[in-house]
Amino acid sequence: MAAEKEPLLEIQELTQRLNYLNYQYYQNSISEVPDYEFDMMLKRLQELEEQHPELALPNSPTTRVGGTITKNFKTVLHKYPMLSLGNTYSEEDLREFDKRVRKAVGDDVEYVCEQKFDGVAISLTYENGIFVQGATRGDGTRGDDITANVRTIRDIPLQVHGENFPELFEVRGEVFMPFSVFEQLNQDREETGEQLLANPRNAASGTLKQQDSSIVASRKLGCFSYGFHCSPNPFTTHSESLQAIQKWGFKVSDTWRKCTSIETVLEYIQEWEQKRLELPIATDGVVIKVSSYALQEELGFTAKSPRWAIAYKYPAMSAATKLQGIQYQVGRTGAVTPVALLEPVLLAGTVVKRASVHNANEIHRLDLRLGDVVFVEKGGEIIPKITGVDTSKRPDDSQPIEYPTHCPACGTPLIRTEGEANFYCPNDEGCAPQIKAKLEHFISRKAMNIDGLGPETVEQLYQLGLVRHAADLYSLTYEQLISLERMGEKSANNLLSSLQKSKEAPFDRVLFALGIRFVGSTVAKKLTEHFPDLEALRGATLEELVAVNEIGERIATSIIAYFSQPENVQMVEKLKEAGLQFKAENTAPALESDKLTGKTFVISGVFESVSREELQQLIITHGGKVVSSISAKLSYLVAGDKMGPAKLEKANKLRITILSEGQFLEMIQA
Repeated sequence: MAAEKEPLLEIQELTQRLNYLNYQYYQNSISEVPDYEFDMMLKRLQELEEQHPELALPNSPTTRVGGTITKNFKTVLHKYPMLSLGNTYSEEDLREFDKRVRKAVGDDVEYVCEQKFDGVAISLTYENGIFVQGATRGDGTRGDDITANVRTIRDIPLQVHGENFPELFEVRGEVFMPFSVFEQLNQDREETGEQLLANPRNAASGTLKQQDSSIVASRKLGCFSYGFHCSPNPFTTHSESLQAIQKWGFKVSDTWRKCTSIETVLEYIQEWEQKRLELPIATDGVVIKVSSYALQEELGFTAKSPRWAIAYKYPAMSAATKLQGIQYQVGRTGAVTPVALLEPVLLAGTVVKRASVHNANEIHRLDLRLGDVVFVEKGGEIIPKITGVDTSKRPDDSQPIEYPTHCPACGTPLIRTEGEANFYCPNDEGCAPQIKAKLEHFISRKAMNIDGLGPETVEQLYQLGLVRHAADLYSLTYEQLISLERMGEKSANNLLSSLQKSKEAPFDRVLFALGIRFVGSTVAKKLTEHFPDLEALRGATLEELVAVNEIGERIATSIIAYFSQPENVQMVEKLKEAGLQFKAENTAPALESDKLTGKTFVISGVFESVSREELQQLIITHGGKVVSSISAKLSYLVAGDKMGPAKLEKANKLRITILSEGQFLEMIQA
């Protein structure tokens, strides 16, 4: 029997091995070991780090999955300023730039052309080959420290590979969200009734500032590295540094090219004007840099930008066409969304027939009218949008578009909640598009993941009256399924097996599958981590719900409203009877001590070093109990900043002991 390894040695070996395998897989597309073997090594490393947190290494691959909560991002000073580039849209300006460069440093100039990816610029600092800090551009001099979030991006190495790298250096990169991820994210948001994100760049920017790094990990951001900074610089040219950092494990886009003249620069720009549309991420131009670091230093900087680089921006992709009509679509949450129906027009290499109008406010803002000649644009957005109207071509007798007052599917009067842009159909029990969309959401991959049951089958089941609610799916019989069009014996049996297997899905996925408005997969996970079962969640008060980390009043109100509807409660009960999981696994945390046994606590306010969720866990793991309201029987009120004055007044009136964050932490550490 082999001797058990020392924890430190095993952690070091596993970290090194897993980082190497990640490098091979993500940078070289080589899978050296089966997925199961990799997962077992990662699981073992996680176990060791939980047992010996003081031994965890800063470049541990376990940080890729996230989980760190950052309440406030601290400000960091950039060692090398992150200046913006001067922009141009014309060939003349590029030729003038070339003349200025050659006049200053001579004709022996080589340029590097790179795609200008539409993302978020970040700075990555490495010490002894280990990633130690990630920061946003900010104002160019100072940025936000987003290290925990950056660790989750797999294109960014936690440990540099190879040799001969400087002791301390910085790499600049562009964090982006691929089109496919952006589309899925917006689809998920649409299903939960949330406002859609405008474009991948905004989505990437918002993701990087999430407080919970596990959310960042789930968004599957990418990063192309494009710059290197070090004193002294071991490289003589920018192109040389790009080749080196790629060997070290950084992801560098293979779209860059060396150009020996302004003519070859212009050829590159022309070549990529259409070719860039084939890329899986958004681009909006080309960056042109003098390659020689010595010449860069000689050319220097203006107050805002380097004199040795310039950005050429492609003109926005726009076209004019006629607005033929407005189609109103009803979503799963009842939101009625207008879609413009256009006379087909060629835009960015594709024929566009439909465009986004967003909501009634946008129709009013644009003063849209049927028959208008409208301008359609496709920039960073995936779906074309109407940006304006050519009023000079508008007929004299045109009339403004009147937004419908009743649901286009079922005729129910629409409602509009104060503060929201969308109109909603409240007839969720009788509106066919809502019912079918709820069923499609329930069976989707991120929810119950029921194979063999797609939109066409759902449509058939609904039309035949076999299924109206998700619970009805679990009452389907072989005889009912075999009678459907294009449903053979094997398909029917596979579907029944898939329905049976879906009963093993964990509580968080079942909760997400219910389709409660604003409860996406991440919110569902947070709720099931806090509430051990359906009864606890269903009985929770508004105050108890908003006490959960990142659960605001809007989400809490939606949950309470959902469980106040008898038809929803009835369906959930049927799902419980069918055998679905409505109880969280391993919800009871291990007790660390009994210091707080018999004590009750109310938590209120915002805290500096720990989140409210972490405070709750600390109380429970030390034997205490968290309650929602202040009464004479309460032991302590743990008070943070911005605590409600009414709570404080009641606690003082009842002479409840009030603890600051520091006093509470001292209590459990004593």
